[in-house]
Amino acid sequence: MSGRLIGLFLLAVAVIGGVGIWYLQIYAFYEEVPASGPRDVVLTPQGGGAPEPVAHGDFRAIDSASSPIRYRACFTVEAERAALAEAYVTLDDAVPLVAPGWFDCFDADAIGAALEAGRATAFMSVAQLEYGIDRVVAVFEDGRGVAWNRINDCGAAFFDGDPVPPGCPPPPET
Repeated sequence: MSGRLIGLFLLAVAVIGGVGIWYLQIYAFYEEVPASGPRDVVLTPQGGGAPEPVAHGDFRAIDSASSPIRYRACFTVEAERAALAEAYVTLDDAVPLVAPGWFDCFDADAIGAALEAGRATAFMSVAQLEYGIDRVVAVFEDGRGVAWNRINDCGAAFFDGDPVPPGCPPPPET
C-alpha cells in the first residue's frame, strides 16, 4: 500500500512541476509593452546613422526581463514596403523567433514563409540594442509589421565564450 502512495505522490509532484514550468515559460515572465510613441518602430537608414521612427499604428508588444530575445511586436505601417526598402537597411538572413501562442498576432512560421516567398521584407531596426542583440522589423505587402530581437554574430560568439569576430564592438567586462 505504501508503494502506491509513494508512486502517486511522485506522479502528483511531477505533474504539478511540469504544469508550473509550462506556465512560467509561456505566461509568467512576459509583460505587455505599452505603446510609447514614434520610437516604438524605428529603422536604420541605408547611409548609416541613428535609427529613424517610422509612422505606425495598432502597436502591440510583449517583452520579458528574463531574456533579451523575448521581445515581440505587431503593428501596421503607413509607408509602402518598397519605399522603406529604398531608404532603410534590409536583411536577407532574418529568422523570426517563436512567440507564445497567446500573442496571436505574431506567427513565426507565417512570417518566415512570407520572408522566404518575398511577401515580406526584413529590416534592421536597431543593431546592438544591447551587446550581441539586434532588433529586426519585417513588413508585409499589406502594411502589417512585426518586430523581434535576435542574437547577432557578435553575441553568438560572446555568449558561447569564443573570441568575437572582427568588426564587433568590445564585449562587456562581465
